[in-house]
Amino acid sequence: MSQAESAPSQPSTPPSGSPKPAAGGPSGNALPIGHRLHEFEITGLVGEGGFGIVYLAHDTPLARVVASREYRPGSLATRAGDLSVTVKSERQRDTFTLGMRSFVNEAKLLASFDHPALIKVYRFWEENGTAYMVMPYYQGPTLKAWLRDQKQPPDEAWLKGMLAPLIDALEVIHADHCYHRDIAPDNILLLGPNKPLLLDFGAARRVIGDATQALTVILKPGYAPVEQYAEVPSMKQGPWTDVYALCAVLYATIMGKAPPPSVGRMMKDDMTPISQAALGRYSAPFLAAIDAGLTVHPEQRVQNMAALRERLFATELPPGVTPPAPAHEDDERTVMIPAGTDAATLVTQARQHTQMTAMAAPATSFPPTQVAPQPAAPTPATTPPPAAPSDTASGTAARTGGGLNKLWIALAVLGLAGGGGAWFMTRSHQAGPATAGETASQVAQVAQVAQVPQVASNAASSQAPTTMPAQRDPFTIVAALEDIVRSADPLMAINTLTDKSQLLIGKDKLQFQVKTSVPGYLYVYLAGTDQNHFYLLFPNALDKNNRIEADKLVELPRKGWHITAGGPPGVNHIVTMVSPFPRDFSQLPLTTTDTIPEFDMAQATRLWAEHKGPGSPFVPPAVCDKATTPCDQRYGATLVHIEEVATR
Repeated sequence: MSQAESAPSQPSTPPSGSPKPAAGGPSGNALPIGHRLHEFEITGLVGEGGFGIVYLAHDTPLARVVASREYRPGSLATRAGDLSVTVKSERQRDTFTLGMRSFVNEAKLLASFDHPALIKVYRFWEENGTAYMVMPYYQGPTLKAWLRDQKQPPDEAWLKGMLAPLIDALEVIHADHCYHRDIAPDNILLLGPNKPLLLDFGAARRVIGDATQALTVILKPGYAPVEQYAEVPSMKQGPWTDVYALCAVLYATIMGKAPPPSVGRMMKDDMTPISQAALGRYSAPFLAAIDAGLTVHPEQRVQNMAALRERLFATELPPGVTPPAPAHEDDERTVMIPAGTDAATLVTQARQHTQMTAMAAPATSFPPTQVAPQPAAPTPATTPPPAAPSDTASGTAARTGGGLNKLWIALAVLGLAGGGGAWFMTRSHQAGPATAGETASQVAQVAQVAQVPQVASNAASSQAPTTMPAQRDPFTIVAALEDIVRSADPLMAINTLTDKSQLLIGKDKLQFQVKTSVPGYLYVYLAGTDQNHFYLLFPNALDKNNRIEADKLVELPRKGWHITAGGPPGVNHIVTMVSPFPRDFSQLPLTTTDTIPEFDMAQATRLWAEHKGPGSPFVPPAVCDKATTPCDQRYGATLVHIEEVATR
């Protein structure tokens, strides 16, 4: 929620000894004035929304005014008599917990950034059954409120003054593989001339929306690009997603209304380009840049903030020179939707149209393979790095030179060691405590790929999707994991959330939760930080029960085993896959150990090269009983990234 939709004057503190009234708000569920949250005393209410409450507070030690944001989704939770936050129903607890973890992750993410156009988080913690974050008290109107008071749209110089800090801020978060995904006029606060502030990453709101299948809650029609409606693997989200939303804000600022919803434009684009609608009021390059950012098809859109900045701030073209036509004007293909078409068919048709466009285009892969950067990288990778050399023997021996350390899976009970990737794994049985440290550390970003809210469909196919990438990438473990997700059924929703997405090597434990829209069997793939070890992390010899129920949270690793980050520094890639029926992994090149199965790299490379059919070569066929005909080969999958950093 925006913390300053209407910035009130600072209320006075009640006289000593007087009753402490509630801070107020539509629900009457706000904490009372005078209530203490650690060193912060509540002095008033800034605003209340569907997913939380923002209070005005006094930072007692530092004698400053701050804002305190409390996670309290009104649809899921209420205030108890002891002022704690409790869920309204036990069946909503998992959704509430997922949202709270995302709220905390968002706070930690914002705390890690330092940019004047991004909210600065001073502190965050969990208390009273919920979570809090404390930030500066920002005052000013939102862009939406400011525009309502203007008699005419702002000029180009004013818009560029607002744009420069926003583009810089978005470039900062994109460098960390974080995307805002909710840029709109009511999420931009104007602190002063050329001082915009980007509000509301909405992480908790999106997770709750995903869990409840409430697409209307997590999308703003007109500002959300088409890839946010479907989230199919062939239409990934990335920097280009925020490019569309920011250009939609510019369009709304100039035209007085948002662009038509992108999902409608995907089928038949009747929108008049702004380079025609606002011709003469703004420079031609500026308007052409907005059109290029509003291109419906992601692969034809301006790809990142650097490219958008270059086009928006381009100098005026010489007289007589015509600016290049917007990208979407060159695409005359349209797909017609009969009246009454359901949402599932809409997603399918949009995906098919995208595939046809990709096949008709030159042989390039889009979006670019998103290989996670090394910690020191200043910007996200836009092309895949060279594939790591494969081991020529069994694939289990790691390189000892070039900065790659051999990974050890340490079995505290057995005292054995085996070659492996980026983790120490220990049993926690009667034999004694784990030898590796288990302290917690900071959380940064969780990057999720292809999480798709479930859409009802009476014609869902029981066969595996036949989608193939426009161009097959050379074999790397990351490419193999992305291929698993790309071949998944987009109508099977999988939510995966990590407790910690930045782990201290030798100290922090991996922990994550999985929730699915369909019952079945859970499988977890892992690529180690050196990207040279490829595991089937779960099920394993220590935990073989991989059954998962619909809408029931599964937390891994479960009691009896745990995994501690073991280095080297880098980014782990984890795919969680849910299949309605069990899968037969015996036919895949997995080395047998008494703990975690690992793919033989040499054989995996050969399997990748020889695979010609649909789907992923690393997803074996489903196993059904004879009565089940045909056997459902579909599955859902999600990819998350978890960074490991060295201790200081």
